[in-house]
Parts: sequence; C-alpha cells; structure tokens
Amino acid sequence: MSDPIALRARLKACPPGLAGWKEFEDVCIETLTYLLVPPLAAPKIQPRSYSQIDRRDAIFANRNHEGPGHWPHLYKELGARMVLFEFKNYDTSEVGKDEVNQTRNYLTQPMGRLAVLCVNKKPNHAAHLKRNTIFSEEKKVILFLTPDELIEMIAIKERGDDPADLIMDLVELFYMQHE
Repeated sequence: MSDPIALRARLKACPPGLAGWKEFEDVCIETLTYLLVPPLAAPKIQPRSYSQIDRRDAIFANRNHEGPGHWPHLYKELGARMVLFEFKNYDTSEVGKDEVNQTRNYLTQPMGRLAVLCVNKKPNHAAHLKRNTIFSEEKKVILFLTPDELIEMIAIKERGDDPADLIMDLVELFYMQHE
C-alpha cells in the first residue's frame, strides 16, 4: 500500500526534464494506482502494440461497465474501456500540440476515447487548441493532469470520497470550454 504522505513529497520533489523523467513516470503511476485501483485494474506499464511501433506509458483497464460511479459513466460516454495515461516531465520544452497529437494516435477504437496527459507544467495554447480539434473531429477527450491535481486527488481519497471526482470535473470543464 502506498503512503500518501510519501507520494505527495515525491510529486513535489521530482526534478523537471531528463534528470527526473523516470521518477516522474514512476511516482505518477504509483499515485494513480493508489487512487484508481480498484475500481480500475492494475496498470499495464509500457505496453506495445502488436507491431511494436506504438509504446504507451500506462494503461488502466476499465472493467466497470455497469452500475453507479464515474467509470461506468465514462465507459458509456467515451467508450473508455482502456484508460490511457501518458507522462511528460519537461524542463525547457513546452507540452504542445505534438504531444497531444501523439496521445490521440494511441487512442484506437478498442481502447476508447479518453486519455490523460500527466504533465509537470501546464500545456501551451497550441496543445489546448489541438485537443479541441481532436474532440471536434473524433470525439476523443484528452485531459491534462498536473502533480498539484494528483495531490488534490490524494486529499479527496483521504476524505473518503472518490478521487475520480476530479477526473470527471476535468472532463466536464473540457466540455464547457470546448469551442
């Protein structure tokens, strides 16, 4: 069982860029596992497509197709059978449209139309515009999740509430801001 105090400290202390990319990915996966498993299944780390061309950072299977809660809702609304998480721990570079487009390409029909980019800093304007275009054309939702929001999700879980509330809030905020 993960220690939420240690997770918070690691999320805050992770150095940006090349020096911290592995720690960022590891602590994000550990935090997401602590927050989302169950109801989601344990993540598959670095799974490759059959051709070996695509390598996704982490995929959490959503086997919650019926009943109450956010995950059955997201399964029905976005076909979120497999929830994709990609990790970007940039230093001087910005998270932009290329990272959003790469994530979009990983969302095949069997996976569903929901992905989360865990980013150590807010993506640039072009990234936000690109995800709007992707939604308009393909109905795929790509969320941005920062370490501060992961820390907020830890607090939600500690209060006894569902940390996926924040995921749902981000989906709804995206819908409200989409143009």
